[in-house]
Amino acid sequence: MLPQTLALVDDDLEFSEFLALDLRSRGLEVKVYADSSDLLADPDGFRFDFYILDLSLPGVDGVELIRILRRRSSAGVLVVSGRLAPDVFEAVITAGADMYLAKPVGFDQVALAVRAVQRRAVAAREQVQSWRLDRRASELIAPDGAKVSLSASDLAVMECFLEAGGEPVTRETLRQRLGRDSPDHPDNLLHATIYRLRRRIERATPMVVPLQSQSRVGYVFRGTLAVA
Repeated sequence: MLPQTLALVDDDLEFSEFLALDLRSRGLEVKVYADSSDLLADPDGFRFDFYILDLSLPGVDGVELIRILRRRSSAGVLVVSGRLAPDVFEAVITAGADMYLAKPVGFDQVALAVRAVQRRAVAAREQVQSWRLDRRASELIAPDGAKVSLSASDLAVMECFLEAGGEPVTRETLRQRLGRDSPDHPDNLLHATIYRLRRRIERATPMVVPLQSQSRVGYVFRGTLAVA
């Protein structure tokens, strides 16, 4: 079992080029980033099915990058690095990586590791319970039981995601639901509403926030959502 899309973040251009070629030959869609900041600036940076990361990166350090990814994605994370300090393995696993391979490493080993991590990640996602929307209490209940208090605007947004059934919701639909569809209420007000909602969820639970942007469309709730 291999993922469909994969982000490879490594500033070793030769290694990245040949590893990407090998993974593409196995049927994966691979995008290479030489700088962690490029990944974070990409509107689709949190939508990959899998991530392979080096640790010594320009921009955000690899361990911190893992922590950021774990706040936004449950995708598999494999670290492939030449950093060999005694505490490296503990640091990357604690940050949220699934596996660590030390360079030099064969491409077949990398593919086997990706396959193993992806198999576990898919099984774990299938076991995740649904998020629940409690309209009366104006609360979003996370799978771990944490309750997220919702403002009237938050509740209106969550109603849109509930109706969408996992499909993306356009910015126009969200603006209309919020009563912000006139030229006097530009997209930045919608972005602020989504940002505050995302932050409320992050403060309430350590689980991955399933609310994500959909490039050139709007937003999507990437989790099972039901009425409480």
